[in-house]
Amino acid sequence: MLRVSLTALALVAGTISLAAQDLSPENLEKRAIERRAVEAVIWGMPAVNADLMLQAMLSTTKAKVNEIVYWSKPVNWKNQTLTPNPDSIYFMSFWNVKDGPIVIEIPPAEGGSIAGNIVNAWQMPLEDAGPEGADEGKGGKYLILPPDYMGEVPEGYIPLRSDTFTGFALLRSNLKSHDVADVEKSVAYGKKIKIYPMPVTDNPPATVFTDAYDVLFDATIRYDASFFENLNRVVQTEPWLERDRVMIDQLKTLGIEKGKPYQPKPETTAIFDASAREAHAILSQRYDQGFPVINEGIRWFPAAMADMVKAAQGGYDDPDAYPVDARGVTYTLGFTGIKRIGTAQFYLMANKDKDGNAFDGAANYKLVVPKDAPVKQYWSVTVYDRETHALVRNLDKASVASIGKGVAKNADGSVDVYFGAKAPAGKEANWVPVDPKGKFELLFRLYGPEKPLFEKSWKLPDVEKMP
Repeated sequence: MLRVSLTALALVAGTISLAAQDLSPENLEKRAIERRAVEAVIWGMPAVNADLMLQAMLSTTKAKVNEIVYWSKPVNWKNQTLTPNPDSIYFMSFWNVKDGPIVIEIPPAEGGSIAGNIVNAWQMPLEDAGPEGADEGKGGKYLILPPDYMGEVPEGYIPLRSDTFTGFALLRSNLKSHDVADVEKSVAYGKKIKIYPMPVTDNPPATVFTDAYDVLFDATIRYDASFFENLNRVVQTEPWLERDRVMIDQLKTLGIEKGKPYQPKPETTAIFDASAREAHAILSQRYDQGFPVINEGIRWFPAAMADMVKAAQGGYDDPDAYPVDARGVTYTLGFTGIKRIGTAQFYLMANKDKDGNAFDGAANYKLVVPKDAPVKQYWSVTVYDRETHALVRNLDKASVASIGKGVAKNADGSVDVYFGAKAPAGKEANWVPVDPKGKFELLFRLYGPEKPLFEKSWKLPDVEKMP
C-alpha cells in the first residue's frame, strides 16, 4: 500500500513539474494572446460587423461617408450582409460626425414610409425613424451630435447624442409589392431622404445617392486574423467608452493600442487565425443551442436575446448588466439595433425543424403560415446560409412574402411555404430554393406586427421535414 501511495505521489509530482516547465514566459505570453484574442472577437463583434459593411461600401461602390448607398431593387444574393431583407428597398448612410453634427432628414409618410434605425459604431440604437420612430411618420430632422459637442441644438431637430464618431442609418423604404411600379415608387420615396452637415443653410448640399444593386457587397464576418485589423481600425477611430476601458490592456496584449501602429508578427497572426476560429466555434455553439423561444414547445425564437435588447435600448446604463456574450452572438447573425423593437418590425428565427434536427439542404421542408397573420404590412420568410448568415450564393430567389407575386393561399387562408432544392409541381411561387450541399436557417419577418403575436393567440408553427 505504501509503495502504491509513493508511486502515485511521484506521478503527481512529475505532472506538476511538467506543467511548471510549460509555464515559460514565452508560453505564458502565447496563452495570454490566445485567451484575450478569443474574448476580443466576442466583445468586438458589433463594431467589426459595422466596419466590415463600411469597408465593403468604400471598396465596392463609389459611395462615401455621409452619403447614401441604396439598392434600386430588392436585394439579391450579391448583397452579402448578414440576414438582409429581400422584400424591402434598402437605403444606408454611414455617417461620421468627427468634423461636426450631421442631419439625416426623413420625409413625411405620404406616398411611402420608412422603417429606419440610426445606430452608433457599436450598433447601439440612437433612435428609430419613420411612422414607428421619433418622427411618428410626420417626417423629421435627426441631428446626430458628436461625443464632445458643446453647442446648442436648434429648434425643430431631433437631437441624437452619439458616444462614438461613426455609425450608420439603416433606412428601409417599405414595399407594397414586388411589381415594377411599386418598386420604383418605393425607390423614389426613399430618394427623398437627405443627409447634410450642420450648420444648416437655406440650400444644404444635395444628397449623393449611389446604387449598389447587383454589386458584390461582401460584409460577412471573417473569422481569421483580418478580424483584428477591423478591430484596430475601430479602436483608432473611436473614443474609449467608460464601460469598455477594461479592454485597453487586453487589446494592448494583442498589439492594438490607440495611437500606435498595428504590426502583428507572423507568429501572432497565426495565433489570431486560430483564436478567431475558436471564437466562431463558441458563438456558433451558443447559437445552435437556441435563444429562448417565443412560444413554449415551438422552435421559432426572437432574433436577439431579451437581456441584450434591454441593455442596448437602455444605452447600457445598468451598472450591473453588460451582456457581451449575448451581444456577440446576435451580431454574428445580423446588423443594426432597434430602439422600439416590435413596432415597425419583429423577427423570428429557426435553425432546426420540428424534430430538432438542423435544416439540411438535401431535404425538403414545409411551413404552414396560419391565416390572419398579425401584420399591418406584410410577412416574409427568408432562407440564409447557416455558415455565413448571408443570402445563399448563386440562388435567384431567397424568400416567400405575403406581398410576393402569385403566392397562393389555402382554402382556410393559411399559406404553405416549401423549402428544398426543387419546387413541388405547381408551387413555384410558394417555394424558396436552398443549396442541396449546405445547411440553412430561416428568418420570419413581421412588418407592422400586431397584438396577436405578442399575446400568443397567433403562433407560427414549426417547420416540418417532408417525406
